[in-house]
This record gives sequence, C-alpha cells and structure tokens, in this order.
Amino acid sequence: MKREWHPDPEPIETNDSKAVLVGIALWVVALAVLLVFRPAPQDTWWIWTCVAGVGLGLLGLGYVRRRASRG
Repeated sequence: MKREWHPDPEPIETNDSKAVLVGIALWVVALAVLLVFRPAPQDTWWIWTCVAGVGLGLLGLGYVRRRASRG
C-alpha cells in the first residue's frame, strides 16, 4: 500500500530563552535543596552536578540570546 505524501508542517515559534531560564531555575532549586539537606559525604557530587547544570544553562542562555539577536 502506497502512503499519501503530506507536506512538512511549519516550525513552531518558541521562546527558547524562557525554556532555558526554567531549566536554570530548576537546577538552582535542586542546588538550594542540597545545600539545606546536606547529602552524605560520598554524595557531594550531586551538589557539583547542580553547579554544572547552572553554569551550562547560563552558557546556553547566552548562546540562545545571541542566536535570536542574529535573526
């Protein structure tokens, strides 16, 4: 059976900066929770994972904003 061809849908307009900011906010909340309820000494890498998530999110935010300004 031959499938009928359909044109590709138009891309959806999204607010990429807002999506990245939500991700950063979630990492910050996780970091705050871990700083309040200290994990066991062998699990302190969780804190550094949150710090890396915030840092990479900030780099991503810069990239998204620079890309959006170029048009």
